Amino acid sequence: MQHDVVEKNIGLMIVLIVAVISLGGLAEIVPLFFQAKITEPIAGLMPLSALELEGRDIYQREGCVGCHSQMIRPLRAETERYGHYSVAGESVYEHPFLWGSKRTGPDLARVGKRYSDDWHREHMIDPRAVVPESNMPGFPWLASTELDGAYTARKMKALRSVGVPYTDEDIAGAQAAVAGKLEIDAMVAYLQQLGTHLKARR
Repeated sequence: MQHDVVEKNIGLMIVLIVAVISLGGLAEIVPLFFQAKITEPIAGLMPLSALELEGRDIYQREGCVGCHSQMIRPLRAETERYGHYSVAGESVYEHPFLWGSKRTGPDLARVGKRYSDDWHREHMIDPRAVVPESNMPGFPWLASTELDGAYTARKMKALRSVGVPYTDEDIAGAQAAVAGKLEIDAMVAYLQQLGTHLKARR
């Protein structure tokens, strides 16, 4: 096929471009579905507890993912600052993924156990009390809003349907594990587990 035929027929050019991109994308993506290191959880990975799951939902609701990524790239500058680069097996139970793409604030992929629970509580209520140069807004209402856990079991059932290994016992005890806890407790629980499974493995 001569180039001028394609260049003069925009419809044909669009069809060929779509075909080439589709074939290239399939060649890159499809093999990943069959690699164990991509699809299998890392050793010791556990699904989020009921309280951590509620914390993750609050993290999404409050827009934290808009300023904090959770994916460390395998570059020296990244690993020296944040720790071991992120691996796919850490995220197999994540629905949806919260990798993010923007770092107004630091990456949180390895924040678990880096600070105390009290530090996180203070930081969420008044960020500049612990990090004077912070431009993060405060979230004081998290410290006064109680969870009732009314939907926690339903969330776990939905996640189990897509492969997260919650047991019947996990689901049955979900509401009791959450009810009466403050939203800030759930957020702290979620943050404190981030990246800890890979740390424990290494």
